[in-house]
Amino acid sequence: MSFKIATWNINSVRLRMPLVERFLKQTAPDVLCLQETKCPNDQFPAKAFRTLGYEHIAIHGQKGYHGVATVSRQPFDDIVRQDFCAIGDARHLSTRLRVGERRVRVHNLYVPAGGDEPDPAINPKFRHKLDFIEEMRLIGAEAEPGVSSLLVGDLNIAPFETDVWSHKQLLKVVSHTPIECEGLLRARDDGNWVDLMRHHIPMEETVFTWWSYRAKDWAASNRGRRLDHVWGSPDLAPALSAIDVLSEARGWERPSDHVPVTATFTF
Repeated sequence: MSFKIATWNINSVRLRMPLVERFLKQTAPDVLCLQETKCPNDQFPAKAFRTLGYEHIAIHGQKGYHGVATVSRQPFDDIVRQDFCAIGDARHLSTRLRVGERRVRVHNLYVPAGGDEPDPAINPKFRHKLDFIEEMRLIGAEAEPGVSSLLVGDLNIAPFETDVWSHKQLLKVVSHTPIECEGLLRARDDGNWVDLMRHHIPMEETVFTWWSYRAKDWAASNRGRRLDHVWGSPDLAPALSAIDVLSEARGWERPSDHVPVTATFTF
């Protein structure tokens, strides 16, 4: 059987619901994980998702900021909302569902952006980001016996040289500084996660999932970064059959600055 999961920082789900509808009709993933939904739970457009066949909805939202949501064609048998750094931000949502004979835990994460100055001594937003990725080390890919795991979302870090348009020019820019990259890779390794995008796409190939709104012509300049990630427990890596980055979505009307990433598994 085939199983498709997509992740997308939508940058306001209510504002961009027409784009979400277009994506779901075009791609039809089994599960969609959204970040930066920017709405409280009672204002989430659940009816629109149910109309499209996504009857099962888990939400962790807050007014105007952050927020994550996971929608699925299949029911969840467990939902967990974790508070990172004891701040109360809606940045994590974990769901568990059955895929054929397999049970799969899905962590949906929105890591703090970290502000502009990459110095935790003077920038509390950057300190928060470093503390957040330190706590991510506690999320284990094999924490539940007999359960496969996925960790997806906007992790706001592009860890490798081919994850950014210019490694040299971005070394002191938040999202690609050594301290962030090292912290994210520690979280990956400590949790025994596989970076499924890089498992499927050769390291020498550039991959971007985000292009700044500041660019006059994002496609022509192509100054992107891979800020959105799909990690999996080791048992899922052999079943991965495709990774699709829908770059064209950056050019849709009133787009998010991120594009959706879809992973397909064949079990």
